[in-house]
Amino acid sequence: MQHTSPIPSATTEILARRLFEIEESQTLAMARKSRELKEQGIEVINLNLGEPDFPTPDHIKAAAKQAIDDNFSFYPPVSGFLDLRKAICEKLQRENNLHYSPDQIVVSTGAKQSIANVMLSIVNPEDEVLIFSPYWVSYSGLVQLAQGTPVLIKASLENDYKVTPAQVAAAITPKTKAVIFSSPCNPTGSVFSEGELRAIAEVLAPYPNIIVIADEIYEHIHFGTKPFSIGAVESLKDRVVTINGMSKGFAMTGWRLGYAAAPLAIAKACDKIQGQITSGANTIAQRAALAALSSDLAPTKAMNEAYLRRRDLIKSLLDDIEGLKSNLPEGAFYIFPDVSAFFGKQYKHYTIQNSEDLCMYLLNEAHLSLVMGEAFGEPNCVRISFAASDAHIIEGMRRLKAALAQLS
Repeated sequence: MQHTSPIPSATTEILARRLFEIEESQTLAMARKSRELKEQGIEVINLNLGEPDFPTPDHIKAAAKQAIDDNFSFYPPVSGFLDLRKAICEKLQRENNLHYSPDQIVVSTGAKQSIANVMLSIVNPEDEVLIFSPYWVSYSGLVQLAQGTPVLIKASLENDYKVTPAQVAAAITPKTKAVIFSSPCNPTGSVFSEGELRAIAEVLAPYPNIIVIADEIYEHIHFGTKPFSIGAVESLKDRVVTINGMSKGFAMTGWRLGYAAAPLAIAKACDKIQGQITSGANTIAQRAALAALSSDLAPTKAMNEAYLRRRDLIKSLLDDIEGLKSNLPEGAFYIFPDVSAFFGKQYKHYTIQNSEDLCMYLLNEAHLSLVMGEAFGEPNCVRISFAASDAHIIEGMRRLKAALAQLS
């Protein structure tokens, strides 16, 4: 199902075809609709956006203030300040066993731009990009913007929403140019183990022209063994692009700072593309990121402990709602229950045919904002964010349970 913003018909003929080939971000669309209700004075419980509800740690803010006083107000290098790129290399070696040099790092205005840079650098028309599904909403759209073809590899709830090596092998064709996935995963919270990623790497190893894009933006939010980086697999290390950033682990969403660590040719291509679109990322955000990467992770660990408590809370509340099925997220701050048991049911003038219908029903009747699973490649599910206070989680799940009980 395509979800596009309404465009006046008189203007459509002047717009590029690519605009009609991509979907509107449904996470942003639901946030907009919930804001509209709030503007009418309605109290909406928002469990839709993927954004930490914590403030940026004080030492990071202090570094930004110092950067202002130190006059970091001029254009930076397109790929980022050298000391920040060095710090990223040190972080990747220290925490992920990944070995990159500063000229292989491109700092961008968020990890989303990092992924866009990579797609525009490597994808030609008719190239296929394998996407592990459920997937983050923008993967497919960014492939399409690069004129490539998204190929979804669908994982099941029964397998913890993780694709298997056999599925990956079956999806590869002569047109396959890249593979992209996130671990921990948005929207499912699933985390690939080292063994699982090594098995997938064995499938990809015989195909030297396939680039692997590993989105590790949620790496600091995990509830078990630290996530493994597929770039550490020897057979793939020269063709893995590692995507990361400051938004999730450091509660810096509004600072818009991400980075790609890539083979040198891809890094240079990303620098070239970024130089024509935005140039270097915000200087103050870069100085703040340097402080974040070079200091103690105690605030990040404290946030992670809160997410674990919230994960257990929301899981227990969802398990008490008859008809819902969900996995136990091992990372990120989402849970992705299967709601298909409610399809075909009705209440008043609502008929629930899919998760989009259910989300609109919940928003309008229960004033609870979630995101439909169609946006993530799984129409039987909805995404619920537990990056919210305990009180909002409890009230949100109370509203969910009551609203679902009305359907018959």
